[in-house]
Amino acid sequence: MRVMVFVKATEDSEAGMKPSPELNQLFIDMGKFNEELVKAGVLVAGDGLKPSSKGKRVAFDGPSRTVIDGPFAETRELVAGYWLWEVKDMDEAVEWVKRCPNPMFGPSEIEIRPLYEMADFGDVMPDEAAVIHDGIGEKLANS
Repeated sequence: MRVMVFVKATEDSEAGMKPSPELNQLFIDMGKFNEELVKAGVLVAGDGLKPSSKGKRVAFDGPSRTVIDGPFAETRELVAGYWLWEVKDMDEAVEWVKRCPNPMFGPSEIEIRPLYEMADFGDVMPDEAAVIHDGIGEKLANS
């Protein structure tokens, strides 16, 4: 089972990183945690995200597209970083998150969401679309 693990943003993460002994220790602690994930064969990918002030959103409405510059409101709804994990089930993902160092200074939150697998779409996906998606998966696996 693949899960996306989101580290939710805080006011501190949206303000950007400033050198400090606490930040140095956070980098060390998170590095050690990531090493554990790698050794266990859980970590597929992961990274931190720059503050939303560096980002953009594209809003869709039918054929129109509108570009919205960051920063974005509602900090608690933003993502500051992510991991992609391969775990046996949601319980294992929860256990790993519970072992994670606090990713922020002060209160923080991590969200775990399972990814769709092609099998989840069963009879809903047309054969033509399944062929396209299978081809993409093969190309990604070989790159």
